[in-house]
Amino acid sequence: MQKPILIAAFYKFVTLPDYRELRQPLLDVCRAAHVRGTILLAEEGINATIAGERPAVESILSHLRADPRLTDLLVQESFHDEIPFGRLKVRLKREIVALKLPGLDPRAGAGVYVEPEDWNRLITQDDVLLLDARNDFEARIGTFRGAQNPGANAFHELAGYMTRKLNPALHKRVAMFCTGGIRCEKATAFLLNKGFQEVYQLRGGILRYLEKVEAEDSLWQGECFVFDERVSLDQNLRKGGITICDDCKTVVKVTDEACQHCGSSNFL
Repeated sequence: MQKPILIAAFYKFVTLPDYRELRQPLLDVCRAAHVRGTILLAEEGINATIAGERPAVESILSHLRADPRLTDLLVQESFHDEIPFGRLKVRLKREIVALKLPGLDPRAGAGVYVEPEDWNRLITQDDVLLLDARNDFEARIGTFRGAQNPGANAFHELAGYMTRKLNPALHKRVAMFCTGGIRCEKATAFLLNKGFQEVYQLRGGILRYLEKVEAEDSLWQGECFVFDERVSLDQNLRKGGITICDDCKTVVKVTDEACQHCGSSNFL
Protein backbone atom coordinates (compact mmCIF):
# COMPACT_ATOMS: atom_id res chain seq x y z
CA MET A 1 0.00 0.00 0.00
CA GLN A 2 1.39 3.40 -1.00
CA LYS A 3 2.21 5.73 1.88
CA PRO A 4 0.04 8.87 2.12
CA ILE A 5 2.74 11.56 1.90
CA LEU A 6 4.41 12.40 -1.41
CA ILE A 7 7.94 13.84 -1.33
CA ALA A 8 8.74 15.64 -4.59
CA ALA A 9 12.29 16.69 -5.44
CA PHE A 10 12.95 18.87 -8.49
CA TYR A 11 15.25 21.52 -9.92
CA LYS A 12 15.88 23.43 -13.10
CA PHE A 13 18.64 25.73 -14.28
CA VAL A 14 16.82 28.53 -16.07
CA THR A 15 17.22 32.30 -16.09
CA LEU A 16 14.85 33.83 -13.55
CA PRO A 17 15.71 37.55 -13.36
CA ASP A 18 12.45 38.08 -11.46
CA TYR A 19 13.14 35.36 -8.90
CA ARG A 20 12.63 37.76 -5.99
CA GLU A 21 9.13 38.56 -7.20
CA LEU A 22 8.33 34.84 -7.53
CA ARG A 23 8.90 34.14 -3.84
CA GLN A 24 5.80 35.56 -2.16
CA PRO A 25 3.17 34.08 -4.54
CA LEU A 26 4.90 30.70 -4.27
CA LEU A 27 5.05 30.95 -0.49
CA ASP A 28 1.34 31.80 -0.36
CA VAL A 29 0.40 28.81 -2.54
CA CYS A 30 2.51 26.43 -0.44
CA ARG A 31 1.04 27.69 2.81
CA ALA A 32 -2.50 27.37 1.50
CA ALA A 33 -1.80 23.77 0.44
CA HIS A 34 -0.14 22.93 3.80
CA VAL A 35 2.99 21.76 2.00
CA ARG A 36 6.32 21.77 3.84
CA GLY A 37 9.91 21.53 2.68
CA THR A 38 12.54 23.79 1.14
CA ILE A 39 12.44 25.76 -2.11
CA LEU A 40 15.45 27.74 -3.27
CA LEU A 41 15.10 30.48 -5.86
CA ALA A 42 17.97 32.24 -7.61
CA GLU A 43 18.58 34.02 -10.87
CA GLU A 44 20.01 30.73 -12.18
CA GLY A 45 16.87 28.68 -11.40
CA ILE A 46 14.97 26.67 -8.80
CA ASN A 47 15.85 23.78 -6.49
CA ALA A 48 13.29 22.19 -4.18
CA THR A 49 12.10 19.27 -2.11
CA ILE A 50 8.55 19.55 -0.83
CA ALA A 51 6.14 17.14 0.83
CA GLY A 52 2.43 16.78 1.46
CA GLU A 53 -0.58 14.84 0.27
CA ARG A 54 -0.48 14.32 -3.49
CA PRO A 55 -3.21 16.87 -4.40
CA ALA A 56 -1.38 19.50 -2.36
CA VAL A 57 1.99 18.80 -3.96
CA GLU A 58 0.42 18.68 -7.42
CA SER A 59 -1.10 22.11 -6.81
CA ILE A 60 2.38 23.53 -6.18
CA LEU A 61 3.76 21.87 -9.31
CA SER A 62 0.84 23.23 -11.33
CA HIS A 63 1.54 26.72 -10.01
CA LEU A 64 5.19 26.45 -11.03
CA ARG A 65 4.50 24.86 -14.42
CA ALA A 66 2.13 27.68 -15.28
CA ASP A 67 5.32 29.69 -15.78
CA PRO A 68 6.49 28.89 -19.36
CA ARG A 69 10.07 28.71 -18.09
CA LEU A 70 9.21 25.83 -15.73
CA THR A 71 6.78 23.71 -17.74
CA ASP A 72 9.21 20.79 -18.06
CA LEU A 73 10.22 20.31 -14.42
CA LEU A 74 11.46 16.75 -13.85
CA VAL A 75 10.15 15.50 -10.49
CA GLN A 76 11.55 12.61 -8.44
CA GLU A 77 8.92 11.02 -6.21
CA SER A 78 9.21 9.05 -2.97
CA PHE A 79 6.74 8.39 -0.17
CA HIS A 80 6.57 8.39 3.61
CA ASP A 81 4.06 8.02 6.46
CA GLU A 82 4.36 11.67 7.44
CA ILE A 83 5.82 14.92 6.15
CA PRO A 84 9.58 14.67 6.80
CA PHE A 85 10.04 18.44 7.19
CA GLY A 86 9.33 20.54 10.24
CA ARG A 87 8.42 23.67 8.32
CA LEU A 88 8.24 25.43 4.96
CA LYS A 89 11.13 27.53 3.65
CA VAL A 90 11.17 29.50 0.41
CA ARG A 91 14.55 31.17 0.23
CA LEU A 92 16.35 33.52 -2.14
CA LYS A 93 19.93 32.50 -2.96
CA ARG A 94 22.90 33.51 -5.11
CA GLU A 95 23.07 29.90 -6.37
CA ILE A 96 20.58 27.05 -6.18
CA VAL A 97 23.56 24.77 -5.53
CA ALA A 98 26.76 26.42 -4.36
CA LEU A 99 29.93 25.50 -6.24
CA LYS A 100 31.08 29.11 -5.68
CA LEU A 101 32.44 29.60 -9.19
CA PRO A 102 30.83 32.76 -10.57
CA GLY A 103 30.09 32.55 -14.27
CA LEU A 104 29.85 28.75 -14.44
CA ASP A 105 26.58 28.09 -16.29
CA PRO A 106 25.40 24.48 -16.82
CA ARG A 107 23.02 25.72 -19.51
CA ALA A 108 26.05 26.56 -21.67
CA GLY A 109 27.21 22.95 -21.54
CA ALA A 110 27.03 20.12 -19.02
CA GLY A 111 27.62 16.38 -19.04
CA VAL A 112 25.66 14.08 -21.34
CA TYR A 113 22.58 12.72 -19.58
CA VAL A 114 22.52 8.96 -19.09
CA GLU A 115 19.20 7.33 -18.27
CA PRO A 116 19.11 5.07 -15.19
CA GLU A 117 18.40 2.06 -17.39
CA ASP A 118 21.66 2.68 -19.29
CA TRP A 119 23.82 3.65 -16.30
CA ASN A 120 25.10 0.17 -15.41
CA ARG A 121 26.35 -0.40 -18.95
CA LEU A 122 28.33 2.84 -18.84
CA ILE A 123 29.94 2.62 -15.42
CA THR A 124 31.11 -0.98 -15.82
CA GLN A 125 33.29 -0.08 -18.79
CA ASP A 126 36.99 -0.18 -17.94
CA ASP A 127 37.85 3.24 -19.35
CA VAL A 128 35.18 5.13 -17.39
CA LEU A 129 36.14 6.96 -14.20
CA LEU A 130 33.12 7.03 -11.87
CA LEU A 131 32.98 10.00 -9.50
CA ASP A 132 30.63 10.58 -6.56
CA ALA A 133 29.80 14.30 -6.58
CA ARG A 134 28.37 14.28 -3.06
CA ASN A 135 29.95 14.99 0.32
CA ASP A 136 32.13 12.45 2.12
CA PHE A 137 29.57 11.44 4.76
CA GLU A 138 26.98 10.78 2.05
CA ALA A 139 29.35 8.57 0.08
CA ARG A 140 30.22 6.59 3.22
CA ILE A 141 26.55 5.76 3.77
CA GLY A 142 26.16 4.41 0.24
CA THR A 143 27.53 4.76 -3.28
CA PHE A 144 27.87 2.98 -6.61
CA ARG A 145 30.26 0.07 -6.86
CA GLY A 146 33.68 1.29 -7.95
CA ALA A 147 32.99 5.00 -7.45
CA GLN A 148 35.67 7.43 -6.29
CA ASN A 149 34.84 9.41 -3.16
CA PRO A 150 36.52 12.85 -3.31
CA GLY A 151 36.16 13.20 0.48
CA ALA A 152 34.62 16.67 0.27
CA ASN A 153 33.06 18.23 3.35
CA ALA A 154 31.09 20.67 1.19
CA PHE A 155 30.13 20.71 -2.48
CA HIS A 156 32.33 23.71 -3.32
CA GLU A 157 35.40 21.63 -2.38
CA LEU A 158 34.75 19.29 -5.31
CA ALA A 159 36.20 21.69 -7.88
CA GLY A 160 39.55 21.69 -6.10
CA TYR A 161 39.60 17.89 -5.97
CA MET A 162 38.84 17.57 -9.67
CA THR A 163 41.54 20.11 -10.52
CA ARG A 164 44.14 18.22 -8.48
CA LYS A 165 43.19 14.63 -9.23
CA LEU A 166 41.69 14.53 -12.72
CA ASN A 167 43.54 15.06 -15.98
CA PRO A 168 41.80 15.33 -19.37
CA ALA A 169 44.77 13.65 -21.02
CA LEU A 170 44.47 10.61 -18.73
CA HIS A 171 40.79 10.49 -17.85
CA LYS A 172 39.11 10.35 -21.22
CA ARG A 173 35.65 9.41 -19.97
CA VAL A 174 34.21 10.58 -16.66
CA ALA A 175 30.78 9.64 -15.27
CA MET A 176 29.33 11.49 -12.30
CA PHE A 177 26.32 11.12 -10.01
CA CYS A 178 24.68 12.78 -7.01
CA THR A 179 21.40 12.49 -5.12
CA GLY A 180 19.00 14.18 -7.51
CA GLY A 181 21.24 15.40 -10.32
CA ILE A 182 21.68 19.08 -9.55
CA ARG A 183 25.25 18.92 -8.25
CA CYS A 184 26.34 17.02 -11.34
CA GLU A 185 24.99 19.75 -13.59
CA LYS A 186 27.59 22.18 -12.27
CA ALA A 187 30.35 19.65 -11.64
CA THR A 188 30.21 18.23 -15.17
CA ALA A 189 30.05 21.76 -16.62
CA PHE A 190 33.24 22.51 -14.67
CA LEU A 191 35.02 19.50 -16.22
CA LEU A 192 33.96 20.44 -19.73
CA ASN A 193 35.31 23.94 -19.14
CA LYS A 194 38.61 22.32 -18.12
CA GLY A 195 38.94 20.52 -21.42
CA PHE A 196 37.50 17.08 -20.63
CA GLN A 197 35.86 15.62 -23.72
CA GLU A 198 33.52 12.83 -22.60
CA VAL A 199 31.64 13.70 -19.44
CA TYR A 200 28.41 11.97 -18.38
CA GLN A 201 25.85 12.45 -15.62
CA LEU A 202 23.10 10.23 -14.25
CA ARG A 203 19.77 11.80 -15.19
CA GLY A 204 17.67 12.32 -12.09
CA GLY A 205 20.48 11.15 -9.84
CA ILE A 206 20.48 8.26 -7.40
CA LEU A 207 16.81 8.78 -6.54
CA ARG A 208 15.69 8.16 -10.11
CA TYR A 209 18.08 5.22 -10.48
CA LEU A 210 16.59 3.54 -7.40
CA GLU A 211 13.12 4.21 -8.78
CA LYS A 212 13.82 2.81 -12.25
CA VAL A 213 16.30 -0.05 -11.67
CA GLU A 214 15.24 -3.27 -9.97
CA ALA A 215 17.13 -4.13 -6.78
CA GLU A 216 18.51 -7.37 -8.25
CA ASP A 217 20.06 -5.40 -11.14
CA SER A 218 21.26 -2.48 -9.06
CA LEU A 219 24.92 -1.55 -8.70
CA TRP A 220 24.06 0.74 -5.79
CA GLN A 221 25.54 -0.30 -2.45
CA GLY A 222 24.23 0.90 0.91
CA GLU A 223 21.68 3.66 1.45
CA CYS A 224 21.13 7.10 -0.03
CA PHE A 225 21.33 10.08 2.32
CA VAL A 226 18.54 12.64 1.91
CA PHE A 227 18.32 16.09 3.47
CA ASP A 228 15.13 15.61 5.45
CA GLU A 229 13.93 13.80 8.56
CA ARG A 230 14.03 10.40 6.85
CA VAL A 231 17.86 10.76 6.78
CA SER A 232 18.39 7.86 4.33
CA LEU A 233 16.51 5.74 1.80
CA ASP A 234 16.99 2.08 0.95
CA GLN A 235 16.94 0.41 -2.48
CA ASN A 236 13.13 0.66 -2.52
CA LEU A 237 13.09 4.37 -1.64
CA ARG A 238 11.83 3.58 1.85
CA LYS A 239 13.26 5.09 5.05
CA GLY A 240 16.58 3.37 5.69
CA GLY A 241 18.53 2.32 8.75
CA ILE A 242 20.48 5.55 9.24
CA THR A 243 19.69 8.29 11.74
CA ILE A 244 21.37 11.32 13.35
CA CYS A 245 22.98 11.62 16.78
CA ASP A 246 20.97 14.31 18.59
CA ASP A 247 24.03 15.52 20.49
CA CYS A 248 26.76 15.87 17.83
CA LYS A 249 24.63 15.53 14.66
CA THR A 250 26.81 12.73 13.29
CA VAL A 251 25.24 10.10 11.03
CA VAL A 252 24.80 6.78 12.88
CA LYS A 253 23.06 3.46 12.29
CA VAL A 254 19.78 2.94 14.12
CA THR A 255 21.18 -0.38 15.35
CA ASP A 256 24.22 1.26 17.01
CA GLU A 257 24.15 1.32 20.80
CA ALA A 258 26.10 4.57 20.92
CA CYS A 259 27.45 7.23 18.57
CA GLN A 260 30.98 6.35 17.50
CA HIS A 261 31.85 10.06 17.45
CA CYS A 262 30.65 11.31 20.84
CA GLY A 263 29.43 8.20 22.68
CA SER A 264 25.87 9.46 23.06
CA SER A 265 22.93 7.07 22.76
CA ASN A 266 20.52 9.94 22.13
CA PHE A 267 19.46 9.43 18.52
CA LEU A 268 16.76 11.27 16.58
